[in-house]
Amino acid sequence: MRTDLFDFELPAESIALRPANPRDSARMLVVQPGAGLRDQRIRDLSEWLRPGDQLVVNDTRVIAAQLHGRRIGRETEPRIDATLIKRLDGSRWSALVRPAKKLMTGDIVRFGNEGRVCFLGHLDAQVESKGEEGEVTFAFSFHGPTLDQAIADLGSTPLPPYIASKRAPDDRDAADYQTMFAAHEGAVAAPTAGLHFTPAIEAALRERDVGLHRITLHVGAGTFLPVKAEDSAGHRMHSEWGTISAETAAALNATRASGGRIVAVGTTSLRLLESAAGDDGQIAPFTGETAIFITPGYRFRAVDILMTNFHLPRSTLFMLVSAFSGLETMKHAYAHAIAGGYRFYSYGDACLLFPDRSDA
Repeated sequence: MRTDLFDFELPAESIALRPANPRDSARMLVVQPGAGLRDQRIRDLSEWLRPGDQLVVNDTRVIAAQLHGRRIGRETEPRIDATLIKRLDGSRWSALVRPAKKLMTGDIVRFGNEGRVCFLGHLDAQVESKGEEGEVTFAFSFHGPTLDQAIADLGSTPLPPYIASKRAPDDRDAADYQTMFAAHEGAVAAPTAGLHFTPAIEAALRERDVGLHRITLHVGAGTFLPVKAEDSAGHRMHSEWGTISAETAAALNATRASGGRIVAVGTTSLRLLESAAGDDGQIAPFTGETAIFITPGYRFRAVDILMTNFHLPRSTLFMLVSAFSGLETMKHAYAHAIAGGYRFYSYGDACLLFPDRSDA
């Protein structure tokens, strides 16, 4: 589809720079195609669900993936900023680098505290290869858990560019940019719909007999990349690693069989569930990479309701929600949200989306 169909104007003041406090006080726009829009709060979530419904959350944990350093070993030592996007093995990572034009294959970048040479005082990485759009493969001087610790010590929270361009990450972000479910390290962006959850929300869901299941998708920085191609068919998705256990798959299949609904908390949960689902809607255990790209016309097989934040114009995620609830419905919903002062993007408010059944 034409990429410009998914464009819209967003005032700069609509972009949230901090999350709501408390988290469940954020707003939630309920979108029911054919039945209108309802302005609610996250704390109202359980009222929109039925006993027996099952929520699925992403329990990935964001690592300190933002690294700052300098190229060394040549006459000049320009500053290099890197965002790790995908682990390749024990010592190699793919990263998005600025300015990538300052690096050549074989160059060494020294990240961390300048001038210190003690253990973990700095972290060296060699440029193994360069790809498109600033993507670089780094081979680090440390390996395995030692490398993980060095990244944790020297890195910072990888805030999305629309926040990082307005303020630097700080100590608050280390907590604010993790969900209460965060358990398995590997993401370089938060599954932001999960940021709204609190123990009080979980208790309200349990009281209503709504279950909660955890799956893992390590979100990559590609989630922030706009679609630059004129047609969505020309866009290349970055792959991400995920896993769904056999026990979780069986429980969700049993829910569907008994008439319950599966509620994906976030597009990351939805994409992993849809990657694991067969044509009959049965969810299989899954461990591996997915690069699923969902645009209007896609037939959803595993997910009945989607809770998600507001997304970037011309993005793969706005295309996904348009596939789920209908492009015109989502354009109307976003216009309503902008006019009504909803807060957008990672630290912003949420939508509770019901599917477009017009073609069913």
